[in-house]
Amino acid sequence: MLKTFRADLHIHTCLSPCADLEMSPKAIAEQARIREIDILGICDHNSAENVAALVKAAEAYKINVLPGLEITSQEEVHVLALFDELGPALELQEMIYSHLPGENDEDAFGMQVVVNPEGEVLRFSNKLLIGASTLTIEEVTEAIHSLDGLAIASHIDRDGFSLIGQLGFVPEHLKLDALEISPKTSYEEAMKRFSPPFPLTCASDAHFLKDIGTGFTSFRIERPTTGEIRKALLGQDGREVVH
Repeated sequence: MLKTFRADLHIHTCLSPCADLEMSPKAIAEQARIREIDILGICDHNSAENVAALVKAAEAYKINVLPGLEITSQEEVHVLALFDELGPALELQEMIYSHLPGENDEDAFGMQVVVNPEGEVLRFSNKLLIGASTLTIEEVTEAIHSLDGLAIASHIDRDGFSLIGQLGFVPEHLKLDALEISPKTSYEEAMKRFSPPFPLTCASDAHFLKDIGTGFTSFRIERPTTGEIRKALLGQDGREVVH
């Protein structure tokens, strides 16, 4: 039986140095429930170290969590990687870490806090999570799909760190499942501006609690999984994106 799920597939936690320190797992899950979001994609910059805590915190609110990362390619393009289970996300994280030079400067970029479900500090990451990996955009998307994940180009309607902003166009040969637009751009406007060669999604890219759910995509699917979302993006088996 198909149901409509509201999904905000681009959420940062307090692990991302540019995110508010109030973005704890419990607070995120609580705000998602208030905003009637059914599926959260947790995508910190180049890391999945807070995903396990988010999965645990979300259980009490009956929120489905898709483990993920927002990877910065060599070209400084942001790409979301989303999975059904934590294992592949952590496997991809280790690959990214091995191609992520530098150490974080908290004074320059902010703290990178690894927390438990309640938001209590466990440790601080010293990786330069705000930086670019040495992997090309092609290598990033291929790595995501090798682990059976969804690859979505982030906020293509923005100038900074987007596929169009960095490259000037959307390469049709890329192995992307979708292109993401921000809440500032409507579906109709995006279709006119970009003539996208891939399906469109919308997400909040929330760095602050107030932004969670300000952008979302409604999927008509059977279960809250990446496989079902992929079918909806392709319009297969009655699954669909509800614009």
